[in-house]
Amino acid sequence: MAHKPIVANSSETAEHAKLASYVNGFVLSIVLTLLAYFAAVRHLWSSKVLMAVLLLLAVAQFGVQLLLFMHVGQEAKPRWKRLTIVLMVFFAIIVVLGSIWIMYNLNYRMTPDQINSYMQNQAGAGL
Repeated sequence: MAHKPIVANSSETAEHAKLASYVNGFVLSIVLTLLAYFAAVRHLWSSKVLMAVLLLLAVAQFGVQLLLFMHVGQEAKPRWKRLTIVLMVFFAIIVVLGSIWIMYNLNYRMTPDQINSYMQNQAGAGL
């Protein structure tokens, strides 16, 4: 009696591909995070080069999240996810630029005495 080869059905193959995508995404996310951490801690480059490297790693991390975790572009109606991503990027830019603007204004408007007083109060609050 001849045995028929066991063939995995398409749902098992899809689940395996999805799991592989998640594992690859997890590993890439860890690698990109560690690269960013060590780039910031080791101070191998000037501050401008470091900012460019960190920005590049952040964009790579964003791509990994979109492609390997959210599976953008693989759905039946990708138009809605694209619109959501455009809005998400827009809001993220507003938050980042707004935060930079606020920090710059606070730094510009504080006198050295206010800065020293604030730093002393923060150091004493942790004890």
